[in-house]
Amino acid sequence: MTSNTTARTSELTSALSEHAWLRAATLLVAGALQTLTFSPFNWWWLGPLSVALILFCCLPLAPQKLFRAGWLVGLGLFGTGASWVYISISEHGNTSVPLAIILTVIFVSGLALFHGLAFWAWGKLAKNNAVRRLFLFPAVWILCDWVRGWLLTGFPWLYLGTAHVDGPLAGFAPLTGVHGLTFWVAVTGCAIPGCWWLIRKARHASTALVAGVVLLPWVTGPAFSQAQWTTLQTEPTTFVAMQGNIPQQIKWDPDFLRDQIVAYLELTEDHWDTDLILWPETAIPIPQDQAGKIIDHIGEELGESSTLITGIPWYGFSDRIEDFTYHNSIMAIGSGGGIYHKQKLVPFGEYVPLQQWLRGLIGFFDLPMSSFSRGPANQSPLEANGIRIMPFICYEVAYPDFVATNARNSDMLLTISNDGWFGDSIGPLQHLQIARMRALETGRYMLRGTNNGVTAIIDEKGQITETIPQFERAVMTGEVYAAEGNTPYMQSGSWPVLTLAAILIVFVRERVIPRN
Repeated sequence: MTSNTTARTSELTSALSEHAWLRAATLLVAGALQTLTFSPFNWWWLGPLSVALILFCCLPLAPQKLFRAGWLVGLGLFGTGASWVYISISEHGNTSVPLAIILTVIFVSGLALFHGLAFWAWGKLAKNNAVRRLFLFPAVWILCDWVRGWLLTGFPWLYLGTAHVDGPLAGFAPLTGVHGLTFWVAVTGCAIPGCWWLIRKARHASTALVAGVVLLPWVTGPAFSQAQWTTLQTEPTTFVAMQGNIPQQIKWDPDFLRDQIVAYLELTEDHWDTDLILWPETAIPIPQDQAGKIIDHIGEELGESSTLITGIPWYGFSDRIEDFTYHNSIMAIGSGGGIYHKQKLVPFGEYVPLQQWLRGLIGFFDLPMSSFSRGPANQSPLEANGIRIMPFICYEVAYPDFVATNARNSDMLLTISNDGWFGDSIGPLQHLQIARMRALETGRYMLRGTNNGVTAIIDEKGQITETIPQFERAVMTGEVYAAEGNTPYMQSGSWPVLTLAAILIVFVRERVIPRN
């Protein structure tokens, strides 16, 4: 058994795996290639090629070397795809450039540990058997993504499947969610070295069978995109969104608070009778208990059937916390109502972990409004003239299962954000692409309001119908439609894909105790 397994593994050895420095460079490049699959590049076809490159480097490696290999892949991915965090730390975190670089390196290196540990586990499960490694790699990759999405509040960003909101696999998003798409991207990448090995063995029939099975979803995906999983109402809702483009440097400056509110009131001047009006995250930059006159004025200006939804901090007594606290919230005013408190908070941006030790050390740990508390679970949608709208604030829209679960009792989705934290980096464009995937998964319109872009209307297929470019103060108008029914993914979440991954691991792994 050992000699045969070793022989099969060695047959996949290549120059990429034999030379340490070439292997390390290739793994970094393979991770970076995945960033190019996302917005603004949208080269989704690089996903399987990246996975294939990783496997050509890693399949022949001894299990003990796989941790470093996985860490290098993660370093390439997050070092390019999440590099925008540097802007938040340096430009808006009152931090010197050298310290901002150090903190960014720590952040990226820490995220890369997820891939390092996943690859280490992959080696332990498959041992030196190349066939087992090919079968187990998609399962391990998916479970790594899932763990990364919830551990320590989670970083559900840069999932390979997200790139396919415009790719051939998009039609399967309402069925499997983003993790299902990622799984098949990984399967396709595994098929490339697998078919290469079969061709070298002159197993042409097996090669054709593997290629046919792997390519089937890519070929049939566009047809699935035509399926309508939810039913849109025939009567449209008129919609308008205001993008104030308020500089982040003055966002919380008391001297500019009045100017910000006046700016949004002026943008809304000709649109008070619109069915649904949207202002972005913390467009009213003072807590609701101090904003009574502003809220009353908005209510007086609104038309009889109009609703304005705005981001606003909330301060008051929380029964759950049993104390007075702040929430990052969103409020509906007018023909409807409701308030939603953000549940998925951004570490350091909205709360400081271990704040008793970190507060005061450097400016980054003392950002304005970084003392929010997490909102309660199972909050009700906002109401707007009879339409149930499930809101998500900024980072929350990145959590696929969180959005799918909360969308079940809604007719429409809405997300507000302030992407001014990330400047002109690729971060805001990735954020928009993520919101598009959530609309596609749930078969619902997603209304997106941001401070400085990209404000957009996203239809139930994840396509943008109206938008305001970044860094412009402007108004966007359009029509949106409420939806009825749930997609299969909303009913099941990611559990079918995760269960499949677990089954593969249980039955394909190298067993420590022989069956006999």
